[in-house]
Amino acid sequence: MSDNNSSGNNRRDFLKGVAKIAAGVAIGPSIATAGQSQRAPSSAADTMIDFVAPKLDSVRFGLIGTGARGLTHLRLLLSLQGAEVKAVCDTDDISLANAKEAVAKSGLQEPDYYTGHDYAYRELLERDDIDAVVISTPWRWHEPMSVDAMQAEKHALVEVPLATTIDDMWKMVEVSEKTRMNCMMLENVCYGRDEMMVFNMVRQGLFGDLTHGEGAYIHDLRMQMKQIARGTGSWRTYYHTKMRGNIYPTHGLGPIAQFMDINRGDRFDYMTSLSSPALGRSEYASREFPAEHERNQLKYIKGDMNSTLIKTAKGRSILVQYDTTTARPYSRLNLIQGTNGAFGGFPSRVALEMLPDGIRQDYEAELERTVADWEAAGREGKKPSARTYHSWDRDMSRWYKRYDHPFWKNMAEIAKQAGGHGGMDFMMHWRNVHCLRNGVPLDQNVYDGAAWSSLFPLSHESVVNRSKSVDIPDFTRGAWKQARPLEISL
Repeated sequence: MSDNNSSGNNRRDFLKGVAKIAAGVAIGPSIATAGQSQRAPSSAADTMIDFVAPKLDSVRFGLIGTGARGLTHLRLLLSLQGAEVKAVCDTDDISLANAKEAVAKSGLQEPDYYTGHDYAYRELLERDDIDAVVISTPWRWHEPMSVDAMQAEKHALVEVPLATTIDDMWKMVEVSEKTRMNCMMLENVCYGRDEMMVFNMVRQGLFGDLTHGEGAYIHDLRMQMKQIARGTGSWRTYYHTKMRGNIYPTHGLGPIAQFMDINRGDRFDYMTSLSSPALGRSEYASREFPAEHERNQLKYIKGDMNSTLIKTAKGRSILVQYDTTTARPYSRLNLIQGTNGAFGGFPSRVALEMLPDGIRQDYEAELERTVADWEAAGREGKKPSARTYHSWDRDMSRWYKRYDHPFWKNMAEIAKQAGGHGGMDFMMHWRNVHCLRNGVPLDQNVYDGAAWSSLFPLSHESVVNRSKSVDIPDFTRGAWKQARPLEISL
């Protein structure tokens, strides 16, 4: 069940699962519209927006999947005060051995282990000493494991994407509402330092009224194609042979959605998607593998770059890109703009027209020093002039000083030492444990995970229909109109 599953049936089982995915996005009537029309409006009593679960003295965890990603989750949870790891499940012997080693190094009480067959995780779910389950398995397992967890009265904290078909997303929404259990997609990027600082800046109105955002997952992962028997590439590679759209949309999209209050005053309305030619994977395979190797027998159909445009109910636009094939630097874009300016990521930079007092004073002092140096050097010509929004401010120190989110101000060193993508993984788990122990709503609910993940099947549908626009389901069934903006504070 981990992303390192080495079962001899792994590839065959995957192809069966991905065939089901392809059927779920078959060309024809919009699957989003069809799925949405069958759902009754949500009521205030049913909605999971701002849902508060009963407080827990400590959060007792079970982990399903301890491959590369799951092992990170395990190590962080072992380090967190107020968290206990009670049970671990994995069908891969190497992953399970790595988990046991991590527990031994922590010096904590050893959890119980479950293994032996694909549904061993259900034995873990039968326990009555587990409050929440962290699911870090191949994508096709996300929906069944999350549903089983919620029906067993456990909160489901599941890796990205939430699910791979609209029907599965609807099922997870309905089970979460019925069982009154959280189903949170673990979108760690929402807890990055820059993302949380920009969230803080948006809440203080620095960018004015928001109009447009850009997010991406641009990350050369061709080397994963060399993971044949186990590892993420042993199963994720095949999605490039079955899907044509964005198969990993949430890292770039999640923070933008939170900035824009998606599902909390605005929502995704419709989208259109197109892809570049699919060239890089086959070229890489021909260079790195023997001609007769299976990687050279596959037909890679997912374009190297996919670009998806989303329109929101309030008329805002969002660009989401995906490219794990091209030789280019990593980027999530992380751009948000409004009527007063913009923030952009990779590299981080800010440009504002109307400046807050502290930043304006910084600029004035900076200009004064620059002019003094210019004059002292006896230079001629036009003197340095005041900074304007026509150039980016790339000195982030002044922005961190004033707008760093309190979480990062207080815990930056702890987070960095704990690790996990520069500390964002630690911050995410710390926050979840804090919320569950203190009766605070989780920052992401099942509607968020479904909306952000919906691009997985819907972008495919759009691409194969010559970029025809596709409706995005309102998983909240209207509850977004009355929902309060998200707050992330102590």
